[in-house]
Amino acid sequence: MRCFIGVDLGSTTTKAVVMDEARNVIGRGITNSRSNYDTAAAVAKQEALVAARFTLLRGALERAGTLNGGLEAFLGQLERELRREQFIEQLADLEQVCKRNAEGPRFGADVKAVAAALTEVFRRLREEAPEMFAPGAKRKSDFFRDIAGSRYLAIGETVAKEAGLRYDMLLNVFDRSIIEVENRVYGDSVRSNLRRALDRTFVALPEAASSSAAVRAPIDGVLATELEETYVVGTGYGRARLPFSKEHIRSEILCHGLGAHVMYPGTATVLDIGGQDTKAIQVDPAGIVENFQINDRCAAGCGRYLGYIADEMNMGLHELGPMAMKSTKTIRINSTCTVFAGAELRDRLSLGEKREDIMAGLHRAIILRAMSILARSGGIRNEFTFTGGVAKNDAAVKALNDLVRENYGEITLNINPDSIYTGALGGATFAWRAVVEEGKTAEARTS
Repeated sequence: MRCFIGVDLGSTTTKAVVMDEARNVIGRGITNSRSNYDTAAAVAKQEALVAARFTLLRGALERAGTLNGGLEAFLGQLERELRREQFIEQLADLEQVCKRNAEGPRFGADVKAVAAALTEVFRRLREEAPEMFAPGAKRKSDFFRDIAGSRYLAIGETVAKEAGLRYDMLLNVFDRSIIEVENRVYGDSVRSNLRRALDRTFVALPEAASSSAAVRAPIDGVLATELEETYVVGTGYGRARLPFSKEHIRSEILCHGLGAHVMYPGTATVLDIGGQDTKAIQVDPAGIVENFQINDRCAAGCGRYLGYIADEMNMGLHELGPMAMKSTKTIRINSTCTVFAGAELRDRLSLGEKREDIMAGLHRAIILRAMSILARSGGIRNEFTFTGGVAKNDAAVKALNDLVRENYGEITLNINPDSIYTGALGGATFAWRAVVEEGKTAEARTS
């Protein structure tokens, strides 16, 4: 099966989109961007291809009609079991690397005690795995480093105390080991992990197990299907570092403009607020960029700015938006510079201002900066599409809605839950055009 792939290497996350020959999006994947951009691109692409197999599985099982209304429950369980298998595989790898890095003279007389402590830490981590991937389980992140890291640190502290060891010894081993494990691609084990996940799913869902033979047949057909990477296009903040040839690279401006057009064909103006920059793009009815402005000289008004504020407030980045939505008072924040924002934040708190009101003011300041970039690009035209990671922040969306109405009146504002994939979607569309559209053009010329 021919597939067309777009990879968007952002400053914080790397995204991938897989498209079929009919230009349907069949898979999306995301991972945290690393210093090793080759690995980040490969992992995101692998995640998107796994998601594509689930799309094909859904279609095959729907056509087979053997699950009698239990398709969603079956696929949900299968995906959770697959994530668990992948987690256990990486956990085993991390344990080996940690134990190897704990050898030698560094820990002196404590080397055996450290090795024993590591064995106990990973035993407890494995015991927790089923609970972490159970139905309804909530995780702050789906990235292995975040999941394993948070639990390793918590369990490691307890184990170190029980063993009479210094906690920093276990912490040091983890810090040295996680980068090596994080920068590996486990693509070769996807099929075997899926088969093990399928076996676990039948155990968890006995009603599906009663027709396991009829269910396995279409699944085996999908697993046997080769997903051919026909054409790949890379884009994003780190596109120059992507392991693609020059003709397979497109600017993020072009990809975000086209991606927004694919999501919403009526799009005329696009605002993308990412981790490191803010882009205002004007596109024509075909999704071709007519004009743009970009702020890339500093992180002011971008996702990285929110990350800095989260650190100052000792909060998670995902907590800022919900807190700002509780605001009952408008506070004007004068600085959107990360250098001075922390000082102003502390001043506001010392004056007795509520945290939620300060957060709302900070979100409004970010959007005000974006509005100035939009104005320089040609203003806001109907329809207007908001993309990027910050588009998932409810407080930023509210501030944008309010300011657009204040300055431009009633404008159709499009926000897609998958807007973080806009650049990768544009890249996949460029990849599809490079093969399918150009192939049709060449065929028409010869005929």
